[in-house]
Amino acid sequence: MKIERLDGLPSSASSYTTNYSSTLSFGEGRFNIVESFSVSELFEKYKNILWEDGNHKYNVNFFIGELNEILMGQRFSTFDQSTLDDLIGSLRERGNSNATINRKMAALSKLLRKAYKMGDIHSLPEFRRQKERAGRIRFLEYGEEDLLFAAIKKRCENSYRLCIFLVDTGCRLGEALGLIWNDIQGHRVSFWITKSGRSRTVPLTARAKQTVCVERTHQKGPFCMLTGARFRAIWNEAKAEVGLATDVQVVPHILRHTCASRLVQGGIDIRRVQMWLGHQTLQMTMRYAHLATTDLDACVNVLDRECYRAHTPNQSKEAPFAAENKSFSRQPLTMEENFG
Repeated sequence: MKIERLDGLPSSASSYTTNYSSTLSFGEGRFNIVESFSVSELFEKYKNILWEDGNHKYNVNFFIGELNEILMGQRFSTFDQSTLDDLIGSLRERGNSNATINRKMAALSKLLRKAYKMGDIHSLPEFRRQKERAGRIRFLEYGEEDLLFAAIKKRCENSYRLCIFLVDTGCRLGEALGLIWNDIQGHRVSFWITKSGRSRTVPLTARAKQTVCVERTHQKGPFCMLTGARFRAIWNEAKAEVGLATDVQVVPHILRHTCASRLVQGGIDIRRVQMWLGHQTLQMTMRYAHLATTDLDACVNVLDRECYRAHTPNQSKEAPFAAENKSFSRQPLTMEENFG
């Protein structure tokens, strides 16, 4: 912009150029003008970067939609602690358990951290994990497995093969559906795309090996002809047929619980169970530790009176009680004995 004097004489001032942008510069620093976004808008912006297509992404979409509804679509450039606390309070009023709240907050935290890194928001609240109550773990008894799998086999042979594979490998449904032929080498299977992001390889049981020894047609893998939705529909029909329709815990994921429970009950140490299941932390596997009941069997021999007498033949039957009575008949201790 050229500046001229009012009297028409040329000015000695230099010409200036004015630029307008959304970034303001002061010295060496640069300040971005932060826009306002709703959580749904942020999700649409980053969903394909943060989450792969699949069931988990579908669940996150549902979680973020619910949170956006609670916030009434409010747009923000900062997400403060009071907003987060109100959000958690609203979820609890809706009947959400702490475990469910933690899953929803994990999705929100991941989204907000990405938005903060990209400059969409300029503050983050502190996410505190809610204390989860250890609930009862439901697993299938062998008789239940036989009935349920037979009902599934009548409806779909491929779904039956998948059930056997899931219960004997303990893998997640998505991990099995995503297998390709190259992931199966001899009597072992490798899971590359996992929830924890860590690949693992496990050996196959004899019947699990049979489920993947099928003709390699144009399908990419042994279970690629199935979808999660189709498998769950067949599962629910079979579940109703065998009288388990009202048991809300009998879902496909119960096969993973069943595998873990059988490993622990069979005497496999908890660290190996963690490696088999691909748990990121040992704490996740410890949910099954109480099933290792045989580890406490030796305690019974100490507590059982008959076992105690059988293992101490030289001691009279009244010896334990005599010793107990003797302790009560002892003379009171003097002050020096008490504090010496």
